Amino acid sequence: MKESTGMPAMNTVAATARPTRYRWVVATLFFLIYTVAAADRANLGIALPFLRREFAMSNAEAGALVSVFLIAYACAQLPSAWIVSRFGVRRTLPISMILTSVATALTGVVGSLFALKMCRFALGFAEGPLPLGIAATINRWFPAKEKGTASGLFLSAVKFGPVITPIIGAAVISLWGWQAIFIVFAVPGVLFSLVWWLMVADRPSDSRAVNQAERDLIDTASPGTPSATQIERTRAMPLLDRLTRVRSEKPLETSRAVATSWNIYGCALGYCCQLGISSVLLAWIPTYLLNVKHFSVAGMGFVAAAPWVGAVFGNIAGGLLSDRALGKRRKPGMMFSAIATAVMMVALIKSPASPVVYGFLIFMTGVTLSIGFSAYMVYPTSFVSREKFPLANAIVNMGGQLGGAATPFIAGLLLDHFGWNYVFGFMSAISALTFIILLTISEPLEVEPVRQSR
Repeated sequence: MKESTGMPAMNTVAATARPTRYRWVVATLFFLIYTVAAADRANLGIALPFLRREFAMSNAEAGALVSVFLIAYACAQLPSAWIVSRFGVRRTLPISMILTSVATALTGVVGSLFALKMCRFALGFAEGPLPLGIAATINRWFPAKEKGTASGLFLSAVKFGPVITPIIGAAVISLWGWQAIFIVFAVPGVLFSLVWWLMVADRPSDSRAVNQAERDLIDTASPGTPSATQIERTRAMPLLDRLTRVRSEKPLETSRAVATSWNIYGCALGYCCQLGISSVLLAWIPTYLLNVKHFSVAGMGFVAAAPWVGAVFGNIAGGLLSDRALGKRRKPGMMFSAIATAVMMVALIKSPASPVVYGFLIFMTGVTLSIGFSAYMVYPTSFVSREKFPLANAIVNMGGQLGGAATPFIAGLLLDHFGWNYVFGFMSAISALTFIILLTISEPLEVEPVRQSR
């Protein structure tokens, strides 16, 4: 009798307890970890002028170093999906980050150009599981109404890494030389790996830092069978819903269903184009500012960081907009980014040489390009089961990374034969192509029917 009377009391306490917010501690950790990973891939750009003095290489070979990493990173996505699904994020992510740190440190002690390329290739494979592990963490640790915000925070780390890298890298090189930059950047990854292992479980239900109220909040959008994604009802927006092709989609619960879904491949193609634009900006804008706009080195450094500062704001703003203002609709941000970025590329062709004006324009380019970025990662969560989400995310991310690997090379070909205006025109064209591709995929969402007034 005492046992039976105690249970209702315990249930009442659980129901009225204030939810913990440990999921945001997890979010802070994956932001810091991926900032370090992004810095590990970006530090090559800071060291490259010094590397070229030590290792003779042509412009094509220098550019190939960027592509080597991205090709390996793209190829690692599908195997990483299996690894994350098989061994869980808690084991996979720390190992991946430690291997990333090892590859980064080895880059500082190489003795040949071939060894340097091998280190970049190894870095790409080592980092492969990180985005999938973080995306799977977001899918398991956040309710549907917060997934866009969490994804925006995650992807802002990709852009925050290139913001801090020039500052830290320049200081390290001035004190200890170019080799030291890779050693210094390798240390935080090891430390954060240990913190993740100690603090983050694969599921909120396995974490002692999460109370039952927070677990219930996280599971609000997926009652019943935890392996199947449930689609929430949200308020209808008739005009927007027609444009974005809102419809109820049957959850994808098998590998075959994921691998044959046009929604997944359309999302991957759109991400391919948008990440391709980001890769061109990262690889070529510093050269453009020095050679075409004739900026000073200091002016170039200031303006070259502007798009990534804007991208941090854009990623976070896009996630908040998707979650809170648009009722978890993902396509509007993606489509806005595609059109706005196409317009910004044309504006950059006609931009003045003033560092302040150009800096503002390229800052806004970073904002517009990134507003839809977080949506690409979170888009599959609304119609793919949690067990198959790593595979869906791997396909989308692989498409993006292949685009990121190809476009700097294409931009180089355009520069060799036509000039800078064609590079910006190319980016404008593929951004417009993104918009067309997005029109063909649906917005998997169940909306409340519009009530007819009498």
